[in-house]
Amino acid sequence: MTRPQANMREVQMRDDDFIVSKTDQSGKIIYGNKTFIQMSGYSEAELLGAPHSILRHPDMPKVVFKLLWETLRKKKEIFAYVKNLAKDGSFYWVFANVTCTLGEGGFVRDYHSVRRKPSPTAMKVIPTLYRELLDEETIGGIGASEKLLKNKLTEQGMSYNDFILTLQQ
Repeated sequence: MTRPQANMREVQMRDDDFIVSKTDQSGKIIYGNKTFIQMSGYSEAELLGAPHSILRHPDMPKVVFKLLWETLRKKKEIFAYVKNLAKDGSFYWVFANVTCTLGEGGFVRDYHSVRRKPSPTAMKVIPTLYRELLDEETIGGIGASEKLLKNKLTEQGMSYNDFILTLQQ
């Protein structure tokens, strides 16, 4: 499946929308609710079995996904703001909560993500922060953006999840 060319058209979630999806351990989509299918612009057949990264917008800093996967490997939940890329090239922001579904013996069976509309407060902060992180990645790689993010969190005196949750309130 070819990735669409990003454009400047933003689609906003409604206040009562919930996007739900599940991926297997390798990140391939195994479930998506109707809102997920609608917002992505792909059909259910196109989504099932596809890597979730087909929705990754080029404006997303890699450090956010690095942190996401590091947290999930520890079998902990994570919250994040994500700019997704729809099939038609438009984009939409989400406030995501990603968790592991554990099977017997504590092994990770799949990953479950519930996403809703980000708060106006978050949308005043996150796009600028992500632009700064992406600029750092372009210049110095993911390590540079990770350092910048850690410095910003230290300035705030918060963990990543606490910072993200504070913006959603």
